[in-house]
Amino acid sequence: MRGKIAESLKSAMKAQDKRRLPTLRLIQAAIHDRDIANRGAGKGPTSDDEILQILAKMVKQREESAKAYDDGKRPELAAQERDEMAIIRDFLPTQLDEAAVLAAAREAIASTGAASQKDMGKVMAALKEKYAGQMDFAKAGGIVKGLLQ
Repeated sequence: MRGKIAESLKSAMKAQDKRRLPTLRLIQAAIHDRDIANRGAGKGPTSDDEILQILAKMVKQREESAKAYDDGKRPELAAQERDEMAIIRDFLPTQLDEAAVLAAAREAIASTGAASQKDMGKVMAALKEKYAGQMDFAKAGGIVKGLLQ
């Protein structure tokens, strides 16, 4: 994952791509920050799963910012946030559609033996472990909650 990001950064530098370059640098900075935090906690370098979590968080932040800019009647800034989201999503695996999320939730409920909403944490942990970066866990939480009722 790191290699793919570094290679994209290098090609953006060579092409002098003023749109991709700052976003790729932000991605690398976020990964570097996590490396430093892991080193302080006595852990190894950031894993690919952690990188996927960082990227998913960055996409979520940009979605919220774009909505705020739209609400504030700043379409040029909202468009910039959406451009950054598209660049970050290039590194994420394809997102599961709602039917696939529902199927994954049913499978996780069955595998964890969840019977009520008290077991929701176990189900969500199983989903996060297996589908990191592939689904919106806020939406998945709603689906799991509905299935456990």
